[in-house]
Amino acid sequence: MLRQQVITAAWIVGIAVALIAGWKVYVEVADVSRFVLPPPEDVGGALVDVLGEDRTWHHLTVTVKEILAGFGVAVALGVLVGTLMGEIPAVERVLNPYLVVLQVLPKVAIIPLLLLWLGFGSSSRIVIAAVFAFFPITTSTRAGIRSVEPGHLDLAATLQTTRWQRLWLVELRGALPSILTGMEVGIVLATVGAVVAEYLSGGEGLGWLAVTNLNQLQVDRLFAIIVVLCAVGVVLYTAVASLRRLLVPWHASASARPPML
Repeated sequence: MLRQQVITAAWIVGIAVALIAGWKVYVEVADVSRFVLPPPEDVGGALVDVLGEDRTWHHLTVTVKEILAGFGVAVALGVLVGTLMGEIPAVERVLNPYLVVLQVLPKVAIIPLLLLWLGFGSSSRIVIAAVFAFFPITTSTRAGIRSVEPGHLDLAATLQTTRWQRLWLVELRGALPSILTGMEVGIVLATVGAVVAEYLSGGEGLGWLAVTNLNQLQVDRLFAIIVVLCAVGVVLYTAVASLRRLLVPWHASASARPPML
């Protein structure tokens, strides 16, 4: 197991080094302007400068809070709606068309409307992050409820459990691996939603900071902010993925799909 982890880490580092080397070679050979694509060393220097500024950590804190709040709302509503749809076919027939419309709707196009209706503060960005993350959590919960082992349901019926006991002790616990899969997708989409909302609303957050640097033609700092955003996304995804080993250690996915870090 340790040997496999070392090999995986070596591949990850090796690919990263190859990508950075290719980036450097392309910039030098193609003679690309630094205002269009700065070389890796400029981005590295800008990253050090950005991380040394207090305002960066302030905007980072704002973004993380918005992501987590939106993700929390999406988990609460997604699990509730998904459970209702999985338990009651009539609810699924009524809500499913709306879920499909919500998913196919170009969310980036409606963000300005949501900002207009909800204002340009942090609450609107939280709602947008929740909208982005809601659908995968809902559909995963519904699929998980529907895929509970029939034998487990038969055992619950034999033990004469109530409907609430069956839902809590059997169905939700059996659906937990599927719910966690939806949460892994949801945390990524919540990050995208919060950052895009910050692009458009302005004021605070890493998304706003990135746009500010772009407007000032500080492209190296823009790339540095993008690196920070990628790091935030990886950390949040890894944290959610780690819940799988904590909450469903008995499931095959807990060992078959280890977290990224």
